[in-house]
Amino acid sequence: MQKIELNNKAILVTGSAGFIGSNLVKRLFKDVKGATIIGIDNMNDYYDVTLKEFRLKELEAAKPADVNYVFVKGDIADKTTIDGIFEQHKPQVVVNLAAQAGVRYSITNPDAYIQSNLIGFYNILEACRNFPVEHLVYASSSSVYGSNKKVPYSTDDKVDNPVSLYAATKKSNELMAHAYSKLYNIPSTGLRFFTVYGPAGRPDMAYFGFTNKLVKGDTIQIFNYGNCMRDFTFVDDIVEGVVRIMQGAPEKKQGEDGLPLPPYAVYNIGNNNPENLLNFVDILQQELIRAKVLPEDYDFDAHKQLVPMQPGDVPTTYADTSALERDYGFKPSTSLRDGLRAFAEWYAQFYSQKA
Repeated sequence: MQKIELNNKAILVTGSAGFIGSNLVKRLFKDVKGATIIGIDNMNDYYDVTLKEFRLKELEAAKPADVNYVFVKGDIADKTTIDGIFEQHKPQVVVNLAAQAGVRYSITNPDAYIQSNLIGFYNILEACRNFPVEHLVYASSSSVYGSNKKVPYSTDDKVDNPVSLYAATKKSNELMAHAYSKLYNIPSTGLRFFTVYGPAGRPDMAYFGFTNKLVKGDTIQIFNYGNCMRDFTFVDDIVEGVVRIMQGAPEKKQGEDGLPLPPYAVYNIGNNNPENLLNFVDILQQELIRAKVLPEDYDFDAHKQLVPMQPGDVPTTYADTSALERDYGFKPSTSLRDGLRAFAEWYAQFYSQKA
């Protein structure tokens, strides 16, 4: 593994107003000295833009004096924008977190996934080819495992049967990165994230969407009649994993054919502890009452509906994180209760300010 120094470097984070991206930039502000951090986000309205604006305001407030921070409102699918950023700033480390997220949305709005996840990622790869980087880290997803029966999911498993277009675009990212690593010796690491949650997250994710509905008095739908297992991973654990991986790139080596052996790796980042959906909803309810988001006498049973599985969904996600532990000495460990408590407390504060 090649050690990468982050101090005094130019670091590009795409999707920097997004959930993981904004948390990563905030963490880099704390950890990295003398760096230039460039964030790009298209600020689209896939979900409430005020959340993205809130995250950007938090970043402006958190920026330390010795870090040069540049935010670009732009789309990674726009080649001119990406080439312009690389020409001007010449980032040495790139973290690609910009993507059209969501499995169900990919069924109704496929175009958005092709633009952002395929064309956008291609633009990033081409820029890394033309302006060589020390390390490209990019978001893949646990959805690449499809409905694989073997658990926990290991990066050694075959992932050739995606069950949604979203999953197919993420698998495509891994293949494209592999080709560019082989052809142009670009050190790249893909990260398969497992069900990320936490404060100021994405409203399309179950914990956030359920909360919004319960507050309004609407009914929440629990898929597969509650017989789903998810490896919920707290956002701080995800960011810890990303920061560690940024600092250790796959090594460049020469193959017998005289061409580079691709400096390419893929890791799972998950909690290695799947939780039943009904248990998750139960803890969420308790924490929403504790944070006074919902009243103590709230009738949850009247607002719960068990429904069949949705197209594109899978019954279980479960991360084998042994490679992450072996290579980077890290294993996510935030309990679901601690993570949902942090979310409920943030939600109470954020929406009381908006009220």
